[in-house]
Amino acid sequence: MNRTKGDEEEYWNSSKFKAFTFDDEDDELSQLKESKRAVNSLRDFVDDDDEDDLERVSWTGEPVGSISWSIKETAGNSGSSHEREQLKNRNSFSTYAQLPKPASAYSLSSFFRGRTRPGSFQSLSDALSDTPAKSYAPELGRPKGEYRDYSNDWSPSDTVRRLRKGKVCSLERFRSLQDKIQLLEEAVSMHDGNVITAVLIFLKRTLSKEILFRELEVRQVALRHLIHFLKEIGDQKLLLDLFRFLDRTEELALSHYREHLNIQDPEKRKEFLKTCIGLPFSAEDSAHIQDHYTLLERQIIIEANDRHLELAGQTEVFRKHPRKASILNMPLVTTLFYSCFYHYTEAEGTFSSPVNLKKTFKIPDKQYVLTALAARAKLRAWHDVDALFTTKVLQEYVNLVEDVDTKLNLATKFKCHDVVIDTCRDLKDRQQLLAYRSKVDKGSAEEEKIDALLNSSQIRWKN
Repeated sequence: MNRTKGDEEEYWNSSKFKAFTFDDEDDELSQLKESKRAVNSLRDFVDDDDEDDLERVSWTGEPVGSISWSIKETAGNSGSSHEREQLKNRNSFSTYAQLPKPASAYSLSSFFRGRTRPGSFQSLSDALSDTPAKSYAPELGRPKGEYRDYSNDWSPSDTVRRLRKGKVCSLERFRSLQDKIQLLEEAVSMHDGNVITAVLIFLKRTLSKEILFRELEVRQVALRHLIHFLKEIGDQKLLLDLFRFLDRTEELALSHYREHLNIQDPEKRKEFLKTCIGLPFSAEDSAHIQDHYTLLERQIIIEANDRHLELAGQTEVFRKHPRKASILNMPLVTTLFYSCFYHYTEAEGTFSSPVNLKKTFKIPDKQYVLTALAARAKLRAWHDVDALFTTKVLQEYVNLVEDVDTKLNLATKFKCHDVVIDTCRDLKDRQQLLAYRSKVDKGSAEEEKIDALLNSSQIRWKN
């Protein structure tokens, strides 16, 4: 049959039979090469460190290093020179057909394909079932690093590194005090607050507080982390014990004072604050503690009285402007605003008087005027707002008057007390200052200012 050149190429390319080439090899040799490549590829799946975990076998299936393998290896080395020459030239085409067959009943291709060589007397599955304790093919072992995860065989430095990476790592294997302290020092050297806190939580749970405090006393970084952690979780008891051990009296007092935040009942909180007054605070903190106690004491009195007035319904300001919240535990400025709103016209001798609050807690003039203006403006008490503005403005303008007698007359007329007192002081006029003392409110800040000037040894009075 005549075929064109194109038809012949299509026939050979589409045929299920392959054309002869010099690259063709014996089928058995191909299987052998394939098996060898498969075994060599096992190294890609196993770490170098795990080579000791794998059982090595020879091409005949004998474990490397066994007695039978040694005998065959010795016999092979003592073979004829003709055999060695064949092995050297096995890459040539002429020697492919002369390669000796393995003596074993199994080929490597059989191992991976799951069948025995032709004519063999036993299958692979039968052989393995007959010898369950012996493996003829290497197993893929788990890397040693993974086994160490489960065995917790980590040094303190390795453990800290794993904690820093966020990996789960049990610390229970560190049982001796030396191991625990080494673990803490490794954590501190990492400069990672989370790791340090994790180790401190472990030490807090596994060490007595005396030993823990003693070891942390010489490790200030870890000590600061523990103090911060105890404050965050609110463990006041252990924190107080730590401050007592360290003899930090001021921090002990502050930590004790902080407990008042957990007391909701006003009377119990007041009594607790009273016990804090004698604690070893700094001078500034002691003044704040005293003011806190006094303010709460005033608030309790004002709250009880105003609740009674509100229920009675006889006071106009409470009828028109009912209270929206209790005054208890409010800040000082809020209490002053409340007092200016509901008790602005009361005499200075009452606890709820704004002037009394200003004097007791030494509220600055600017703060007082600003708060009073806000409270009276909210009530639309414009007369009081005008009076506050007028007094403040008049003092500034009266001070600008050059004639002393005119300045004193104007200041006395418009009750610019500070202008009168400062002018008498500049004139060193003791008698006039004594006379003006009777015109200011008793117990007021102005009276105290006059008394301080009269008793001062730095002023030489003319009379």
